[in-house]
Amino acid sequence: MTDLATRVVTARRTALRRAAPALCGYAAVRALGLVLLAGWSAARGKSAYTLLTARWDSLWYARVAAGGYGYQVRLPNGDVHSDLAFFPLLPWLERLGAAVGPLSYADAGFAVALLASLAAAWGIFAVADHVYGRRAGVCAVLLWAVLPVGIVQSMAYSESLFTALAAWALYCVLTGRWASAGALALAAGLTRPVGLAVAAAVWTAAVVSLVRERRATAGLVRDRRATAPAAAPARPLLPAAGPGRRLLGMLLAPLGAAGYVLWVGHRTGGGLFGYLDVQAGWRNGFDGGYAFARFVGDKLTSFPSALAGVGLIIGVALVVWLYVIGVRQGQPPALLVYSGVVTVLALCASSYFGSKPRLLLPAFPLLLPLALALARLRPSRAALVTGAVALASAVYGAFWLNGSGPP
Repeated sequence: MTDLATRVVTARRTALRRAAPALCGYAAVRALGLVLLAGWSAARGKSAYTLLTARWDSLWYARVAAGGYGYQVRLPNGDVHSDLAFFPLLPWLERLGAAVGPLSYADAGFAVALLASLAAAWGIFAVADHVYGRRAGVCAVLLWAVLPVGIVQSMAYSESLFTALAAWALYCVLTGRWASAGALALAAGLTRPVGLAVAAAVWTAAVVSLVRERRATAGLVRDRRATAPAAAPARPLLPAAGPGRRLLGMLLAPLGAAGYVLWVGHRTGGGLFGYLDVQAGWRNGFDGGYAFARFVGDKLTSFPSALAGVGLIIGVALVVWLYVIGVRQGQPPALLVYSGVVTVLALCASSYFGSKPRLLLPAFPLLLPLALALARLRPSRAALVTGAVALASAVYGAFWLNGSGPP
């Protein structure tokens, strides 16, 4: 093994040891959720594993993995639900898992979700640790684990896979690994439509770093001119480090989402708007939040549904408040752009309203202000708060998945 390889292995082991408390805490929270789900489902005569792997979107992903694209359902009202609405990376991984082992496509999807959720937890820790320190990183991971819809992280859905790719792309952006950030953003764009948020974060960080480099260069030139002898010309400055890699990251970042959208447009004959037509068949679109506001307003017209409407208003206000606090605390621009785009696309889309908490799941930078607050508590109090919320989340997840659940 070369010295470089040895250093890389050592660095990875050190990073894993640093993240170990966060990963162990995350695994414990998710295990609690799965145990409660299994008990709740058994009491109702249902299979917890079926709920996790063979309902709603999980069936669509497995169907794409098994037979490729081309399946659609026409509803009595004329709507057409096409599998082209589902991005391809998760089905590709399900097909790979089924090809190399004795797994069904549903089994492979579940395995991907479990592994990706751990990768996502590690990525969230890496980002929060880099920005605010280790304790805040551990708290951020635990808060992501105990979200009320955290059970989705263990389902054969694409949220965990997307969050893992997004978190590590953001970490690479924050640490100047531009080519890796672009490649991860490309993969995220092949996972969910909101991959646009990751590409936007990469581009924002690249532009910000370029502007800062130019300002620093201009300041250095002024300093040299002010301090150099009159007869001695200033020496030429060295070029900024890695401009080619930064450009490569910017070029790679949008290719995943753009490539799939263009392919769908070509396949359907709809051109640039073909994917939007597919989403329209699912009654999905972007209306600036009008449909969601109308939905909330309708809830307020009668009792007891008004309680749900008030809860939704409080939830949206909390999301906005957390974003504003993140701005005030000086979160890096890449994180603000990423969480802002994810939030806007989730809240301002005309999609099924029960999906909105799930669509917000990848917006983990919103949790960083809460992670900082939790990190300031005494360890015993922080553990008590986290444990209580984890139990409540596990109970809610079991109840939710045995009821309406995530569409």
